[in-house]
Amino acid sequence: MTLIAIVILNWNGKHHLEKFLPSVCRYSASPGNRIIVVDNGSTDDSVVFVGNAFPEVELITFQQNLGFAPGYHKALKLIEARYFVLLNSDVEVTGGWLEPLYQAMEADPELGACMPKMLDYQTRDHFEYAGAAGGFIDRLGYPFCRGRLLSYVEKDTGQYDAERNIFWATGACMFVRASAYFTAGELDEDFFAHMEEIDLCWRMKRIGYSIRAIPRSVVYHIGGGTLPNNNPRKLFLNYRNNLFLLFKNLPKGHVVPLILLRLILDGFSAIVYLFSGSPGFFMAVFKAHMAFYHSIPGLIRKRARLQGLIGRLSIREIYPRSILWDFFIRGNRRFGQLEW
Repeated sequence: MTLIAIVILNWNGKHHLEKFLPSVCRYSASPGNRIIVVDNGSTDDSVVFVGNAFPEVELITFQQNLGFAPGYHKALKLIEARYFVLLNSDVEVTGGWLEPLYQAMEADPELGACMPKMLDYQTRDHFEYAGAAGGFIDRLGYPFCRGRLLSYVEKDTGQYDAERNIFWATGACMFVRASAYFTAGELDEDFFAHMEEIDLCWRMKRIGYSIRAIPRSVVYHIGGGTLPNNNPRKLFLNYRNNLFLLFKNLPKGHVVPLILLRLILDGFSAIVYLFSGSPGFFMAVFKAHMAFYHSIPGLIRKRARLQGLIGRLSIREIYPRSILWDFFIRGNRRFGQLEW
């Protein structure tokens, strides 16, 4: 069996593969490892390019863009390995990046997934938005990172170089134990893209696995390679999927009150978008809520299936306060200012 399968999902990302696949091949090739590009129906000659320029890289091709979660969901079923690395095509890896992640997983059989320190490719002394030095959520279900609170991204001065258990590892570069991945139920295809890795990590934690940030491993990420941050489609997915995430995983008794509160808070943010001259963002929030309401029957069935996944969950990994309150009212901008 393959030891580590590094799986890069691609959709019309030839320009990223040209730039970043060389670093993956240079620093990841080792006996027992496989590098696999999974193509989601690209029309930009990505497949031809990889086949010609990187014969050592395996290819799995799909006929259409399935999305991030469905693409990985389908591809990983075809790959036998002890560990998977879910790696975005717009990530530059560095020398020795795999070893700390692999060593951490080998040393702790209860570690379900881990991630490297993720820095910004353009501003290389700052953390990158999508994962920074490890992901968390607050009591209202808003995700944030060690090194990134809401829109504020910190400069990396080594302040988060200690290993730490986290709530979620970024899907841009996630090293995951295959057995934990499948036992927890795999990536949820209905998410399409965004927050599906938080859902997966939450389920892994519910069956007793931990998630960890390993800052000795460093990668650089462009971010927004497929959908830029100012895209209404991305906003729609983030709002809808956050509701999916909470509905599926919140403890009994917390679901209805927190979902209702989040719907109200989402509504306020939609009004702000509207009056700030962003009607497309207003409609994205509205459509996200409509999609959530339509999905409730299916979410109820998923939640029922998940009730057997009851394990330990350290409350230290869920921030007991509100990130919105800390950020906008108290003026906290750095992870180190939070009061756990």
